[in-house]
Amino acid sequence: MITNNYNLPEAFVSFATNDKYTKGDSDISVTQLIDSPRVLLLREKHKNDITTDVMDMVWALFGTAVHSVLEAETGKNIVKEERFYSHVMGWTLSGAIDQYEVQDDGAVITDYKVTSVWSVIFDKQEWVNQLNVYAFLLEKELSMKSKNYIPVKAIKICAILRDWSRREARLKPDYPQNPVAYITIPLWTMEERLAYVKERMDIHQNARQMFDVADEFVECSDKERWAKPDTWAVKKKGNKRALRVFDNQEDAKEFVLDHSNQLDVGIIKQNHEIEHRKGENTRCKNNYCSVSDFCNQYKELENGTR
Repeated sequence: MITNNYNLPEAFVSFATNDKYTKGDSDISVTQLIDSPRVLLLREKHKNDITTDVMDMVWALFGTAVHSVLEAETGKNIVKEERFYSHVMGWTLSGAIDQYEVQDDGAVITDYKVTSVWSVIFDKQEWVNQLNVYAFLLEKELSMKSKNYIPVKAIKICAILRDWSRREARLKPDYPQNPVAYITIPLWTMEERLAYVKERMDIHQNARQMFDVADEFVECSDKERWAKPDTWAVKKKGNKRALRVFDNQEDAKEFVLDHSNQLDVGIIKQNHEIEHRKGENTRCKNNYCSVSDFCNQYKELENGTR
């Protein structure tokens, strides 16, 4: 169900309620393949119960608009928005590639993303996984259609940074210097791509079988939940900023005992404190997962019952 709790204009509501995305005639898409099988199956089971507010789809609208504008780019060997298919382990895998260009020595894939600056500063492994699966699909397809073997020679992201700041770019040398950033993604060998696709396909097929037979869901891993572990921060009493942060309490205590006098001559050990900072499941807790309301794993983790 789509809600409009913030009374956005009707155009936003129309976009949200007319989502034309499709994975085509396939069992699983690339974005589903690289993601959690638990999330995929919970979405299928609760598709009529999930509530999404129009406000949460604003950036998806921006992404769609950007793709529409960029489709205007033309070139003899440039192909836009084409979906490819491959049969792997009895399932059909599909993926829609934003753009690829066939050059003399191979093909170049470009994927457009409207994203945050932090996605560029901190590498996103899912981008690596996604584009390498695209490369797997495209290389197979081009080689089948052509009399000559055509490899994928490069894969890259064109990131449009929605929260880019000119001031931050001027002050910080490691900050993206432009609101549009090209990111070259490491390209795996074809053997590595095939091995990854088979590994993920096996995970999803086993999860599907568990769900179909026993109505049970495989659990999300720490990585799939974007889990942050508990930490222990050593601080001077009354200060908010930590002197050091540790991943266990014992190391924090040892640091206080061994280094307090070195940190600030004249400040005795009793003037330092250890603050326990409880970890969290970032994806589940911060509305990045549309099925967290239906997930007993998340609820049990939040309640401390596991």
